[in-house]
Order: sequence, then structure tokens, then C-alpha cells
Amino acid sequence: MAGNEEEVLVAAIDQGTTSTRFIIYDSKARPIASHQVEFTQFYPEAGWVEHDPMEILESVKICMGKAIDKATVAGYNVESGLKAVGLTNQRETTVIWSKATGLPLYNAIVWMDVRTSSICRRLEKELSGGRTHFVDTCGLPISTYFSALKILWLIENVEVIQNAVQTGDALFGTIDTWMIWNLTGGHNGTTRDGRYRAASYVTDVSNASRTMLMNLKTLDWDQPTLDSLKIPLEMLPEIISNSEEIGVISNGWPLAGVPITGCLGDQHAAMLGQLCKKGEAKSTYGTGAFILLNTGTDIVKSSHGLLSTIAYKLGPEAKTNYALEGSIAIAGAAVQWLRDGLGLITSASEIEALAETVQSTGGVYFVPAFNGLFAPWWRDDARGVLVGITRYTNRGHIARAVLESMCFQVNDVLGSMHKDAGEEGEVRNESGEFLLRVDGGATVNNLLMQIQADLLGSPVVRPADIETTALGAAYAAGLAAGVWTESQIFEGLHKENTTIIHPKIEEAERKKRGESWSRAVSKSFELADLA
Repeated sequence: MAGNEEEVLVAAIDQGTTSTRFIIYDSKARPIASHQVEFTQFYPEAGWVEHDPMEILESVKICMGKAIDKATVAGYNVESGLKAVGLTNQRETTVIWSKATGLPLYNAIVWMDVRTSSICRRLEKELSGGRTHFVDTCGLPISTYFSALKILWLIENVEVIQNAVQTGDALFGTIDTWMIWNLTGGHNGTTRDGRYRAASYVTDVSNASRTMLMNLKTLDWDQPTLDSLKIPLEMLPEIISNSEEIGVISNGWPLAGVPITGCLGDQHAAMLGQLCKKGEAKSTYGTGAFILLNTGTDIVKSSHGLLSTIAYKLGPEAKTNYALEGSIAIAGAAVQWLRDGLGLITSASEIEALAETVQSTGGVYFVPAFNGLFAPWWRDDARGVLVGITRYTNRGHIARAVLESMCFQVNDVLGSMHKDAGEEGEVRNESGEFLLRVDGGATVNNLLMQIQADLLGSPVVRPADIETTALGAAYAAGLAAGVWTESQIFEGLHKENTTIIHPKIEEAERKKRGESWSRAVSKSFELADLA
């Protein structure tokens, strides 16, 4: 890529559901230093999940400082070399804070939290279009998943937020907005040269597309939707593209004075990191699993339980790429549950060896519907089930069933995707195979990737750098800062050094296992009231 004499570096903040990381890249987009920290998950009631917004900021600050230290020890001059910072973040997670004090008025309500299910039911009854009332505008069904419902819950249930909304002191943001506002000065708004500059109060099109409040065609807040839900426009940030100058890091942070020039929701960043063009798809395996297919400049409506969303918009004047998305709530989180909830393993990395102690699950199927099921089922009344247990069942069978559950869910989504996109909407290789690009921490698990290829009946492609989410944010930032051009990014070095995993099982076995999985899924429905 760029071949400047001087050292050119770009960095990315990757703020995920369970951890935060900061990665610094060289001019060829190779990672040279990184640091990651986990932060606290709060579960106040069954189905509720919260984060402390202040702890998230602290985790960002720690990661930045430690990664800079590591790069400096490795001989890089980060102070002079770093040209831009990009951000990527867990989507939908909702923060409301005070404009005057800069402090959150409640914990962040996390994307997988289901406390808004009664609000969803109420809206489905009240609105003429029921569950799909807003789909034509925003591409999303009414679901506990999306930020608008979380905003409503906070306004209806937290008195200090009610008051702040009435007085105009309340600011809403997804985690990108919360980070950018604070990184650029918060309610103080000073920069390194000591001059006052108002903090940037913005969100990008990809994060905004996940609130249920943005019009997918106009890329602006949809006033009729806001009116229906009684959410005031004044408490919402400005919507911008994924790649442009957003603000400058302020005093009190590492890298004060460096511009922030890229921002994408995590799954959109992974799409860019995987260089997905029209007709190409990726699956990111993190806390959940998220499969996106780039549909180019067309908004494709799903009739099979998927969401229409933004892929990316690489500049204020750039064309918008759209996507079909299938979201799976529980993927890697099920492995964490095996570790923390059941104590079957002591670290997540042990699951592969444990699962390999058996050749199959022995007829055991695990459906990780801890907080309901997302795509393509959309059942918030579902709860987790482990079926097919016999006296023969051991820890290895359960571990293997947990890995298979991730792959079966991805397979369900891709089945819907193939139906919605049609043959013209997908790119296939010379052998007529659809290649699924994979990324995220869990993809280091070779058994998981083999199971995925087996159940799909087509190859999966794993890049050398599996942390494509942070890489996508770095690409967007470097593009806006003039470090790289779009063609340099899409013709870049990261198409090399991929690993392709081919399926090894026969079609008859694949079909039988898929049917058994579907039976197991049906057993998870209508169980929410058991608690």
C-alpha cells in the first residue's frame, strides 16, 4: 500500500460485547501492536444484560496506552507516525447520558438484553403493521434487539431519564457515539492546544441503521417513526458516513490531537475488513455470530427472516452499499457459559480438545436460546435446550454439541440468504461453490471451521488476520486520512495467506443432521414462562 519514507501508522479501537482492544497497523495494514481487556457483564435479572459506560471508556483508555507502549518498545514512533484512528463497536447497545454533566443516567442496555419484550408485544398490537410495521422504512422488525425499544424502556422506567428528556438534557447514543463524544472532549470539549472545541455528537450510517429509527433510503432519522414512538429528534446524534473526519482526540486521552476518521458497527467493519464486494458474504464468530451478504446499491427485502441493513458508505459522497444480515445472539457466549456457568472447561481454548475426544455428539443437540432466538426464527419466547441426552453422554459430547450449535445457526441463516439473494445476488467460484469468508476469535478453532464447512456443504475461507473487525475500522480511517485509496484497500495484501476448509461429509448425512437440528430448535419454543 502506501510507500511513504516516513513511518505511517493507523489504529483502531474495537469495542466489543465482552472486551475492548486497540490495534496499531503499519502502512501495509499489518498489526504491529495491540492490547485487549475484558470488562464486567452485569445480569441484574434473568434476560437482562448491562454494561457500565464509564468502565467501557476506561477499558478504551487502558488499551490505547498499553498498545502504544508495546509499539514504542518494538521501535515505532507512534506519536509522529500515527495518522488516524478508526472505531468499531458492539451495535444496538444503548446509552443515555446527561449533556450537562457528561455522566450516564443508567447503565448501558446491551443488544442481547430482552427486558423490552413487553414493549414489543404492546407495539405489535398498537401499530397497524404489527411486528413488521417499520420494515419498509428501516429494514428491521420490532424486536428486543434494536436500540429504539431500549430507549423507550429507559424513558418509561427510569425517572431521571424521563426528566432529562423533558428538559432537553438527555443524549442518546450507541457505543460509537458514546466513545466519540468522550474522545473528542465530552461536555468539556478542549483539545491539546487548549482551545475549546465542542465534542463530536455523531453516529455513522451502519450503527444508525440498527436503531430502528433510520430511514435506509435517506440515511437520516425517520420523523414518522420518531413520532410513532414519541422519541424526540433532539436527543439523537447526527448521522455521518463510515469514512470522514469525525473529530480530534482531546486532552486527557492518549494520542491527543490525532484525528478520528473512521467509524463502523462491528459487523460492517468486518465486512470491509474481509473486502466483501457485491455478492460476497462473511460470518463473524464472536459473542454472537453475524452473517452479512453485500447486496451492492440495492436494498434487498427478505422474505425468510433476515434483516435489510447498511454494508458500508466509504465517504460523505460515496455510494451506499447495502446488505442482508442474519444475526445469531449466542455463539461464543455459549463457550463462555460452558466455562463460567458450568465449569466444564477452564478456558475457552480448551473446547476444541474436549470436543475432539468424541467423534460425534452421540445424538445430543444444544440450542443456545438463552435470551430467545434471532434470525431466521425471531422467537423471544425460546429458551436454551439440550436434547438427546443418554447415560452415554459425556462432557465431550456436550462440548461438541455447543460447537455444532454455532454452525447449525449459521447454516440456517445462509439457507435464508441463498433464497433471498437468488443466484444473481451471489458470487461463486469456478467450481460453482459459494465461499463463506469467516473471521472473529472463534475461527482459530479448526474443528469448528471443519464442522461449519461440513454442514454448509461448501468451503469456508479464513484470512491470515482473523481480527477483521478492527482491520475494517483501520481501513475506513486510513481511507479518509489519505493513507490508502479505495482501490489499494480492495486490491490489498489481505487476500493472500487465506486458509480454505473444504467439507468432508456426504450430502445424506448433512441433510439428516440438519433435520435433527430443526427438531431440536422447535423444542426450544414457548419456554420463556418456565422461569
